[in-house]
Amino acid sequence: MEKLDSGSAKYRQCHSGNSSMEKPTPLIPGECTLLSTTSGTAARTKAAGLAIAAVMALTGCNAGSAAPEKNAAEPATNSARNEAVVVRVVDGDTFEASVNGEQKTVRLLNVDTPETKDPKAPVECMGPEATTALEQLLPAGSKVTLELDEEPLDTYGRTLAGVFDSNGKLVNAEVARTGFGVPLLIEPNRKFYPPVVTAFEDARTRGVGLNSAEIPCLPAQQVEQASRTIETIVAAPLAEAASDLDESHAGLVAALAVVAALKAAANAKNHVHWAAYNAAQLTAMVNRLDSAAEAGAAHKISIGAKKKELADAAAAASARQAAEASAAAAAAAEAERLRNLPPVPAPYVPPAYVPPAYVPPAYVPPAAPAPAPNPYPGYNGPRCYAPGGKTWTPCSKR
Repeated sequence: MEKLDSGSAKYRQCHSGNSSMEKPTPLIPGECTLLSTTSGTAARTKAAGLAIAAVMALTGCNAGSAAPEKNAAEPATNSARNEAVVVRVVDGDTFEASVNGEQKTVRLLNVDTPETKDPKAPVECMGPEATTALEQLLPAGSKVTLELDEEPLDTYGRTLAGVFDSNGKLVNAEVARTGFGVPLLIEPNRKFYPPVVTAFEDARTRGVGLNSAEIPCLPAQQVEQASRTIETIVAAPLAEAASDLDESHAGLVAALAVVAALKAAANAKNHVHWAAYNAAQLTAMVNRLDSAAEAGAAHKISIGAKKKELADAAAAASARQAAEASAAAAAAAEAERLRNLPPVPAPYVPPAYVPPAYVPPAYVPPAAPAPAPNPYPGYNGPRCYAPGGKTWTPCSKR
């Protein structure tokens, strides 16, 4: 695939002749100025990750589909021409040839095919098939005629040429006729652009190669697949489990990422695969993507609302369960407290009063008083009694 130098003023990008993009005054209807091979949108699309890896396999260089103004199917007699022998095919639009004993890399003018050799990008959709198609058109050892245009070399030192096989067929146009190459205009080399456009229109009419409706990796099929994925998710009723909602949300996010990448690529119109479609096809595809994206975005909101509803219901149920558990625990604690109380005593019943029977005490005559102890043992003299006559002292002591 052509490596374009965005810094050169001579390089131009060509969109389809009926493209809705604003174009400068064309030299051939359908041409437009080339700005760069990789726009900022395309770069952001490439960084989207594994979810859109298939989309990135479609990146390439845009081409135009302008109506031809002249027929360059035969080599011009007044142009620089060289006989060459094919050594090997590199990819769908590049091959190595021996020219006057010197091996050169030849890039087919005015046609572009999907990339297979870019070390910074994956092999693009239909890239290997384009290589095989060129190998069939230019088998190793076959003799060809190289016809140069205004600029003989590109910035990588490759020879830029119209290539004619031994039967005089323009191989550049035959690559487009297989459907694996799209018209590419890089000024000032435009000599072989009209026949390439004519050949590509024939391939588009037949629906072959990049125009096929059966190849899953092509944009039209990817647009259909991504849109249907979103439509299927949207059509399904919202799940009643948060895990199922999360699964739907994840699938929806992935599908929306693919839709966004496809839409960016469609709007950029700088990929070889998208150049296979006319303006009406591109418009229909973008409208389908827009519709799917809108439905998907609305469904994301619905999923979020449903998850909140489920979360609120779960929180309410949890609160109820907690309240019920708390009440049950309190009831159990009260029952346990009551079980541990001491037994209630029997009601107090005062005894009935029964007056005792009177029994008169038995008469016991008083005992004779015991003689007072003699404080003066052995004294037998006169005694002097104290008043009352109960105590005495020896009279001698007075």
